Amino acid sequence: MRSFKPLKFILILALILNACTDIETLKVEIFETSANGSKLKSIPESDSNDAASSILLLPDEKFQTITGFGGSFTEASASLLNKLGPENRKKIIDAYFGDAGARYSLTRTHMNSCDFSLSNYSYAPVEGDVALEHFTVEEDKDDLIPFIKDAMQASTEGFKIVASPWTAPPWMKDNNDWRGGKLLPEYNESWALFFSKYINAYKAEGIDIWGFTVENEPLGNDKNWESMHYSPSEMTNFVRDYLGPRLEKDGYDVKILGYDQNREHLKEWVDVMFQNEESSKYIDGTAIHWYASTVDYFPQELQYAHNKAPNKYLIQPEACVDAEVPKWQDDAWYWSKEATDWGWDWAPEKDKHLHPKYAPVNRYARDIIGCMNNWVDGWIDWNMVLDTQGGPNWFKNWCVAPVIVDPGKDEVYFTPIYYTLAHFSKYIRPGAVRIGFENTDEDLMVTAAKNPDGSIAVVVFNQGTDAKNFNLSLNESAVAIQISGQAIQTIMIPIL
Repeated sequence: MRSFKPLKFILILALILNACTDIETLKVEIFETSANGSKLKSIPESDSNDAASSILLLPDEKFQTITGFGGSFTEASASLLNKLGPENRKKIIDAYFGDAGARYSLTRTHMNSCDFSLSNYSYAPVEGDVALEHFTVEEDKDDLIPFIKDAMQASTEGFKIVASPWTAPPWMKDNNDWRGGKLLPEYNESWALFFSKYINAYKAEGIDIWGFTVENEPLGNDKNWESMHYSPSEMTNFVRDYLGPRLEKDGYDVKILGYDQNREHLKEWVDVMFQNEESSKYIDGTAIHWYASTVDYFPQELQYAHNKAPNKYLIQPEACVDAEVPKWQDDAWYWSKEATDWGWDWAPEKDKHLHPKYAPVNRYARDIIGCMNNWVDGWIDWNMVLDTQGGPNWFKNWCVAPVIVDPGKDEVYFTPIYYTLAHFSKYIRPGAVRIGFENTDEDLMVTAAKNPDGSIAVVVFNQGTDAKNFNLSLNESAVAIQISGQAIQTIMIPIL
C-alpha cells in the first residue's frame, strides 16, 4: 500500500462530486456481511454523492501472488461430520468447497494426532521400526480421508493441502512422550522417511499433498498436547541434511515451510533459515501463527520475513478463536469485544497489552487484511467444524470454528466467522496478485487483488459502528459505495 497523495485525492474527489462527464461509472458487485444481519448479501451502489473519503486502486503496483485461503481438516471436524445426517454433512462441505460456497483453495491437515484428535496415535506405532515397515494411515481412513475426498469432489478448481506433524512417535524422542522433547539424532533419517511414506500413503488414497510444515509450534506449548521442540538451527539442519534430500531422492516435488509458530519470533527464524543458499536450498517458505496477539498482526516482522526471502512463501497455516467455548446461534457475540484468548490469563505481564478482549470478526478481518498488505500469500483457519463445547479435543483445549454443530440434534450453525473468511476465499483466487491502492480514510481497512481472470476483488472492513460513504475509483471510472457500521465488504470489479 502506498501512502496517499492529498492533492491527487482532492482532485479526484472533486471530479466525482461534481459528476464530471469525464468520469464513467465503475461497474461493481458488492457483497456485505455486517453486525446488522447481512451475510454475504448483495447490496446496491450508493446513490449518495457526499462521500468524505476515497479508495483509488493502483493495478500497476503489484505485490505478492496469492496461494490461497481456507481451513483445516482435523480428526475432530471429520468425526463430527460422520455424526451428522447426510444432508447436513453435504451442506457443510459444499459451503466450504462448492462453487456457491467459500471455495476454499488452501488447506491444512495434521500428520499423526494433534490436540484436535480423539486420542493419541502415530502412523509409525511399532517401537524401533527405523525402516517404517509398519507405517500406516489406517487411523485416518474412517474420518479424515473421507472428509478430504468429499471436499475434493465438491471443489471444481481443487485445493492445496499442507500437512503438519505435531510430534514424531514417542519412541523417536528423547523423552519418550507425546508432549515436548526432541527428536533423537539417530532417528533423523527415519523421521525424514516418515514424510515420504505419508505422501505415498495419501497418494494411494487419491490425495496429493502440496506442502509440509516441518513441525507445528517448534517452540512448544508447555507440554499440554502433542509437540516436539526444535531450535532454528536444528530445524534448518534437519531440512538441509535429511528431509529435503529424502523427498528429492524419492521424487516428490512438495513445498517445505519452516518455523510454524507465532510472528514475534520471525526474525530469529528467518535469519537462520535463509542465512545462505545452502541453508535455504530446500526451504520454500515460512509458516506463521497469530496467537501472539488478539490485535497486533506484527507488520514489521512480516515485512522483515519477506525482505529476508522475497521469493519464498509466507503462509499462515493456523488461526482460531482459542480458549473459548462457542456461542450457539448468537451472531452478536462474534461482533462484540467479549472474547478472550490464552494470553488474557497466561501471558507474561510485559505482553498483557497484546491480549485485550476482542470481537472475533474484527480479529479475523483485521488479521487477514493486515497479513495481505504485508506480503502474506496464504491464510488458513484451524478446525472447519467443532461442536457446541468447542471440541472434540482429547486435551479439552476448547476453541471456536466457523461452523458449529450439534450432532445429537443434527443441527448446524454458520457463525459470522464463516462469512468473514468467505469474503476472501470466495473472491480472491489462487494466482491473484495483490495490487496497490490509496485510501484517505484511516478507519477503513482495505486490501485488493487482481485475479487471474482479470477481475479485481477489493475487501473493505469497517469496524466502527457508523456507516461510511466512500468513492472507489479505477483508471477513469468511479462508483459511490456505502459500507454499514461493523461490516466487511468484498467489491468485485469484473473483467475489464
